[in-house]
This record gives sequence, structure tokens and C-alpha cells, in this order.
Amino acid sequence: MNIPNILTILRVLLIPVFILLFYLPFTWSYLAASAVFTFAAITDWFDGYLARRLQQSTPFGAFLDPVADKLIVAVALVLLVGEHANLWLTLPAIIIIGREIMVSALREWMAELGARAQVAVSSLGKWKTTAQMVALVLLLANPPLLTFWVMLGYALLIVAAALTLWSMTQYLLAAWPHLTSTVEKK
Repeated sequence: MNIPNILTILRVLLIPVFILLFYLPFTWSYLAASAVFTFAAITDWFDGYLARRLQQSTPFGAFLDPVADKLIVAVALVLLVGEHANLWLTLPAIIIIGREIMVSALREWMAELGARAQVAVSSLGKWKTTAQMVALVLLLANPPLLTFWVMLGYALLIVAAALTLWSMTQYLLAAWPHLTSTVEKK
């Protein structure tokens, strides 16, 4: 157990707290839920930084870190879709969650072929993640009213969904020779 792994575990443990705060019937609950989500997003960056800087990368951390990230983002998107109930949020949420499922399966399959590096995280993914996290922080912090901040959140989430589709296309193109081969490689 090291600090990066503890931060990753903390992110997973914050999910029920985040959900509880989101549903509390108080005016401050949106800001509180957004603050917990923001803290989790910061720990995601910080645990990766520490793991690299202190050379404390572990197989456990390599497994749990992306799981923790995907869990908290999927939970945030599901909560927001339920709260906002509109196409501006629902469609990007479906794209983002669907892409995460597909790319995770693609990476697992490519790893079985020994070609995992061909579908590694790209710099485009970092831009997508930034737009997505800022959008989610804004949307979580505000009630579902058409204010400037909510509209900015929708716009950034749409940008994140577009970048999500673009990065998914890149991953599929990289994997295409393996997907279309007639002989299954072991």
C-alpha cells in the first residue's frame, strides 16, 4: 500500500458520499456534491503524478485507477441525467459511458493479443477528460436550470462527447487490422 493507491481507494470510497450529498434536500447539496467530485478529480491527477514521481506504480494501482475514474464519472453522469432529464445531457452521457465500455473491452481484447500498446491512452484523451471533468463540476454545482453555468456545462460535455467519439475512432482504427484478421491470434 502506498500513497497513490490510498488516493485511488479514497476515490472509490467517496462515491457513496458523493451520491448522498447529491440527493440531500438542501440548497448547498449541489455545491457539496460538486466539491467531493472535484476533490476526487484532483486526487486522480495527484495519484498519477505521485506514482510516476515516486516510482510507486503497482499492478493494483494500474488496475484500480482507471476503474475508480470510470466509476465516479459514470455515477456523476447517471445522477445528472436523472436530474436534468434532457437530450443536451443524456446524449453526451450515453456516448461517454458507451465509449468507455467499448474501449475498455477493446483494450482487454488487444491485451490478450499482446497488442495493448496500440490502444494506449493518447493526449486526445487528456483533453477529453479535462472538458468532461470541468463540465461535470459545473453541472453538479448547479441546479438543473438554464443558467450560464449550466449551459457552459452542457457545451463542455458536448465537446467531451465529440472528443470521446474522435478518440474512440482512433482506437478502432489502430485495432482494425486485428479486428478484421481472419485468423484468431492467441
